[in-house]
Amino acid sequence: MRALTWQGLRDVRVETVPDPKIEKPDDIVVRVTSCGICGSDLHLYELFGPFLASGDILGHEPMGIVADVGPEVHALAPGDRVVVPFNVSCCDCFMCDQGLHSQCETTQVHEYGTGAALFGYTKLYGQVPGGQAEFLRVPFGNRLPVKVPHGTPDDRYVYLSDVLPTAWQAVEYADIPPGGTVTVLGLGPIGDMAARIAQHRGARLVIGIDLVDERLARARAHGVTCLDVRDSGKDLGKAVRDLTDGRGTDAVIDAVGMEAHGAPLAKAAQWFVGHLPDGVAQPLMEKAGVDRLGALHTAIDLVRRGGTISVSGVYGGAVSPMPLMTMFDKQIQVRMGQANVRRWVDDILPLLTDEDPLGVDTFKTHDMPLEDAPKAYAMFQAKEDGMIKTLLHP
Repeated sequence: MRALTWQGLRDVRVETVPDPKIEKPDDIVVRVTSCGICGSDLHLYELFGPFLASGDILGHEPMGIVADVGPEVHALAPGDRVVVPFNVSCCDCFMCDQGLHSQCETTQVHEYGTGAALFGYTKLYGQVPGGQAEFLRVPFGNRLPVKVPHGTPDDRYVYLSDVLPTAWQAVEYADIPPGGTVTVLGLGPIGDMAARIAQHRGARLVIGIDLVDERLARARAHGVTCLDVRDSGKDLGKAVRDLTDGRGTDAVIDAVGMEAHGAPLAKAAQWFVGHLPDGVAQPLMEKAGVDRLGALHTAIDLVRRGGTISVSGVYGGAVSPMPLMTMFDKQIQVRMGQANVRRWVDDILPLLTDEDPLGVDTFKTHDMPLEDAPKAYAMFQAKEDGMIKTLLHP
């Protein structure tokens, strides 16, 4: 089959690799019809090389048609249409029973002390082959895949793999009071969708902050009150407080993570470590990594006293400093973590209708064939051609 493989820093290639096969009795094999490119895929493209091996297959936002099933699979049959959550979770252990599928005890990666394995996402998370490929082996075939109906374009359902549950959890964790206010930092796919979900769930004021024209325009068109970092600069906190009776918003969602602009010293350190030999870089990233924390520090400034910060953007630093005195003084609550995809599916599915209240049917900005994936990664990294969300098609 053809698949997108990691080969080195900013070097991904579509190559011919062996087809996946049924390995365990409850496996299925899915013929992928669509797979999104996620903002966190750019971390692999740019930063996490020390935890990747040449030939690793990327991608964790797939859906497609069941091509084969193991002998113990009874919930699905060849020809069924499924979305594959990015958590590789058994849906049957203690953690999964708590709704913490990202902490699945069956697939936790004990070697690195991390949570559940993820499709297409480094040795830190199990080095499981990903879905930017023609076919994908999916374990736990009776519980993990989400069966969806035929008859509508993939756009209706593909975001159940990551974007929708990640944004839904971000809003859930933000704990916005009825008729309350929220600031969303970063209007990429997750931030954009989180803003839409917050509106759908009754937020009175949603403020979106970014510095990319296309992202700001897209959010503004959906009724978000947008602030441009380039205009507000150091007055961003004042601008938000001016909109909220001088307090700040009830909640802030950090949908940026370590992609934050600024912090040139941390950026340079990340770049330097990413270029070191793996044997040197891995322990540095595991024990001494420092993030660019501009977005998180901004969230601490913008949230009102007694408010909540919800972190959905990925951070990777092991010793990143935090302003604990300010956080304590403001009595801030912070919630964060990988999305527990399967936990939120039943809440989201009823919204995926022809009425399309969240705008999923028109959410993507680009469709590209799998063979053009290297070009798509380069465009996404450079924010070219208004690219916000791309679906690859084998």
